[in-house]
Amino acid sequence: MERLNRAFTAVFCLGLCFPGSAETLSINPPPSPIRANLRSANSFSQLHGDERILHALNRFTFGSRPEDVEAVRSIGLDKWFERQLHPASLDQKDLDARLAQFPAMQQTPQELLLHFPSNAVINQTQAGKLPMPAPAALRAVYEAQMFRLQIKKQQQAQKKADEQKGIPVGSSQAGNAMNGASSNESTGERRIQQDAVGMSAAAMNPAAPVPPVEDSVVLRVVGLPPQQRVAQLNSMKAADLNGFFQALKGPQRKALLSGLDAASKEQVIALENPQRVVPEELIAERLTRDIYSSAQLQEVMTDFWLNHFNVFLHKNEETPYDLVAYERDTIRPRALGKFEDLLVATAHSPAMLLYLDNAASMGPDSPAAERSKQAAERHPGNVKKAPEGLNENYARELMELHTLSVKGGYTQKDVTQVARIFTGWTVDHPQLGGGFKFDANRHEPGDKKVLGKKIKENGEMEGQELLHLLATRPATAQFLARKLAVRFVSDDPPQSLVDRMAKSYLASDGDIAVVLKTLFHSPEFWAPSAYRSKVKTPLEFVASAIRSSNATVSDLQPLANAVRDMGMPVYGSMPPTGYNWQSATWISTGALVNRMNFALTLATNGLPGITVNWASAQDAKPSGAASEASAGSDLSSFEQEESRLEALLVAGEVSSSTRSAVLQQVSKAMPLSPASTQSVTAVKPASRNQQVTSLNKADQQMAGLLLGSPEFQRR
Repeated sequence: MERLNRAFTAVFCLGLCFPGSAETLSINPPPSPIRANLRSANSFSQLHGDERILHALNRFTFGSRPEDVEAVRSIGLDKWFERQLHPASLDQKDLDARLAQFPAMQQTPQELLLHFPSNAVINQTQAGKLPMPAPAALRAVYEAQMFRLQIKKQQQAQKKADEQKGIPVGSSQAGNAMNGASSNESTGERRIQQDAVGMSAAAMNPAAPVPPVEDSVVLRVVGLPPQQRVAQLNSMKAADLNGFFQALKGPQRKALLSGLDAASKEQVIALENPQRVVPEELIAERLTRDIYSSAQLQEVMTDFWLNHFNVFLHKNEETPYDLVAYERDTIRPRALGKFEDLLVATAHSPAMLLYLDNAASMGPDSPAAERSKQAAERHPGNVKKAPEGLNENYARELMELHTLSVKGGYTQKDVTQVARIFTGWTVDHPQLGGGFKFDANRHEPGDKKVLGKKIKENGEMEGQELLHLLATRPATAQFLARKLAVRFVSDDPPQSLVDRMAKSYLASDGDIAVVLKTLFHSPEFWAPSAYRSKVKTPLEFVASAIRSSNATVSDLQPLANAVRDMGMPVYGSMPPTGYNWQSATWISTGALVNRMNFALTLATNGLPGITVNWASAQDAKPSGAASEASAGSDLSSFEQEESRLEALLVAGEVSSSTRSAVLQQVSKAMPLSPASTQSVTAVKPASRNQQVTSLNKADQQMAGLLLGSPEFQRR
């Protein structure tokens, strides 16, 4: 695919932003044809008509689909919003069918670690601390991973030995064998001393060349019927299985999974690498919900709270397993409920306790600390016996990021006292997926004082009392109200709106749905200045592109890769602050070019497993006043095609400069320009075919450019 020329990129970048201060970028809302048709600039202070519907869809969903405006119009905007506040009442049959391809996502962390073991589980099993699972298929997964870890240990040992001898890595005889020998060496010369499993150097080293005979084995296995294919893999010895996966080529890998049911696919992937299954399905399921859920507001709020109570996917080996339950059982069910319930649930979550290290925190005067001190005195110099200490990470982020905000009026002394309160809040056997556990032996005894309030010694209930105190503070109400207003209204929301939302929060005991109702019915939300004033995050941009184009998706990995490449990997924020919702974070020339390249690749069906049929999109009913512009079009020119696609993708709301840039770029790229206004059906068959082919290519190019346009990137 051709890269955009600099002039074209500049046109689009200038349409989206222009430099403000050194710290910020100012958003320049585009002219709106719908707005111009509905009112003059000074006639109204509120959005009206279809523009009002589009605004709500842009803010409370992951992007509107071509049919959404008509659907909302038919039931009324207020009724639509009320339904979104009650997701259990919505039809989710289509989503449920799509989620069936991720059976692992229904398991507990303990079950996930059993079926898709981490390296810690494998090592404990190999050491005899955990039993080898009985089912043959599961045993095959464990044996294959044990073999790979054995290879890795041997490679590390060889590297260390070579370094101690001053031998460059890979230059020793053993090193050559481990890294693959030259083609003129005999098989015997390439063999090294066998390990307990009895493998040659080529098989021991995943990077080593696979013997040619493996090609025929691969073809034979891939050619088997689906269930026989899985059974054959399960019956292979660990060494042979390792060689098989090393020999697989791209098309063969795709063929290997072809025709398998969801559980069998998980089994095959686990045989190659069990630690791939959970994070890949976790991200894929998240994208599936964002794109296809009828309960769009619930998914938007789930995204909001996952970012607010951020947990980094790669904190440790166990985090992906804990994140499954964290999102499914902790965040999503409470996304539209009471904030205090959500706060308490996150505080008890193993994902949060491990991410912010509270699971390792120990009261300085607790019984466990006293025993640790005594052990350290008996074994001076033994760092393993050194006493653990008080960890303040969760206490600080609880007040700074989860409740009061950095300006919430707390002190460092408060942080220390909160940390003491939460000592003993830990995780039972975290490497095995255990749940919350209160360990009284690690809890700091005595009364504590936070924000001027005395918290009497009461074990675990001290934490419960503190969480209630924080959830009901006016500072928390203000902080959450502003954060929600930034997410849904503007980067700098009016204080009048924030105050009313905070008042609703306090009056309703922190009912999130009530706060959102206040926002929805506020004049500030419907102000013309708020319309498309925010820039989509990468996740919002990718999800909305799929929704607006009605793309058929059979592989979500390219979408996950796209979001990652745009700087927002799912569950990928390392600091507890999460991602920034403000537009300036996501605006730069490089970022916009990445978005445009994704849009063009999507529109031209360049993403594996994702297709868009722009011809069939002609049957979709365009929304808004833009439908009038495309009504009666006979598709006789690029201009008419652009008008049709514009109506489908951005409701006809692009500026004249964007429209001109799109048409100029397509005209340059297409060898045939149907400039005449003659109807396609009026020309000779040969010319008609040529014209239709040109229009189909133009459809793809124009759709990609519109998806990458400044207007589409706003919400």
